[in-house]
Amino acid sequence: MAMPPFHLAFPIRDLEETRRFYVDLVGCTVGREAEKWIDFDFFGHQISAHVKPDECDLAKTNEVDGDNVPVRHFGAVLPWDKWEALAEVFREAGVAFLIGPRVRFEGEPGEQGTFFVRDPSGNGLEFKSFRNPESLFATE
Repeated sequence: MAMPPFHLAFPIRDLEETRRFYVDLVGCTVGREAEKWIDFDFFGHQISAHVKPDECDLAKTNEVDGDNVPVRHFGAVLPWDKWEALAEVFREAGVAFLIGPRVRFEGEPGEQGTFFVRDPSGNGLEFKSFRNPESLFATE
């Protein structure tokens, strides 16, 4: 059975800069839109960006495996080659990594490649990959 898509709504400062980031860098396609919101196909999931600048505070962080991870973030789990390619897209575009590409939990259950960026409104995004996709929810 295929996994059902999720839906996530989040605040943004500006519609057009958000469109450029999610379409040109992340590779999303645009769905429905209106004057104050826009939907994206985010790797098969629906995310809705709503213009609400006063809600765009930077998320607090929490320490995870030696990194200060923004507590409020979202992202996608990608095949390893797509994960590496997306990291390169961000590098070439000059997007600052909040946490640069690295392997986390090395040698442990759930070993993963991960990196974090912020979108133009300060929303934290994590992109990760597992060499062994079955270890996504591994505990031992």
